[in-house]
Amino acid sequence: MQHSGLILRDKNASFLLVPMPDQIFDCNVLIHVFLPLHMFCLVVCRKKQGLRSNASKETPGLMQGNRTDEYKTAEQTGGYDSFNEMKQRFLTFKEKKYLENLELYRRLAESQAPEFMVIACADSRVCPSVILGLEPGEAFMVRNVANLVPPYESGPSETNAALEFAVNSLKVKNILVIGHSCCGGIHALMSMENADGDNSSSFIRNWVIVGKNARLSTKEAASHLSFDQQCRHCEKESVNHSLLNLLTYPWIEEQVMRGNLSLHGGYYDFVDCTFEKWTLDYYKTISRGNEDVIAVKGRSFWS
Repeated sequence: MQHSGLILRDKNASFLLVPMPDQIFDCNVLIHVFLPLHMFCLVVCRKKQGLRSNASKETPGLMQGNRTDEYKTAEQTGGYDSFNEMKQRFLTFKEKKYLENLELYRRLAESQAPEFMVIACADSRVCPSVILGLEPGEAFMVRNVANLVPPYESGPSETNAALEFAVNSLKVKNILVIGHSCCGGIHALMSMENADGDNSSSFIRNWVIVGKNARLSTKEAASHLSFDQQCRHCEKESVNHSLLNLLTYPWIEEQVMRGNLSLHGGYYDFVDCTFEKWTLDYYKTISRGNEDVIAVKGRSFWS
């Protein structure tokens, strides 16, 4: 077979022949490219039937022709379609919630003025809107692995970007950080042999290392306990350290000092469905002069 080539025509009508992919990669596709001035048109002119590239021969199973059954949806194959159930849930929401509270949703379409900002874990078992009954417009929310708040000096992240917007633009009055039982992120944090994480390629490790101070204080206070008990201790301890980290943001501490903003911790135990809530006592905390110690007030237990 005669080798094909790429013919380029410039504005002076000169021609240049350069190698084509079929010469480089030994594929059986003849391609002509026309470049009149600044236009580019790629046309696949001819392809031999029944031939595949050498790559497909060397990796059997990678390219096995056009198997249309692989692209059928669950609905087409008669299987379970989770999005169909999601669709029904949305339509139920629209009928029972949206349309019955149309005036509320019309106001929310114009603006939002939430009283709370909630920082919770990304764990699928921990949904603040469900467990706390939060309605649309009531809470500005961010969720991440292990519900961590990085300190101000750590630099930008999606969490502190949300904090900036919630405090400076939305003027929320309360920030609630919610920890929970059986947290996989805290388990990963407590499983580390060291608390450096600098040389790790794991995104999870490099994120949960934000809670290293909570890990250290847990090891000091609960080293006599079992590993599971240490994890439970750290789940609450990390919430307190996140509250302390919130005070490293100048615009957050300023609003707390002025009495415009309160910082709260929460702990949701989904094993027995209980919720513990407490509030950071700002003036007692700063009077202690210890950056790793928090003073709390208003502790309550919901069961």
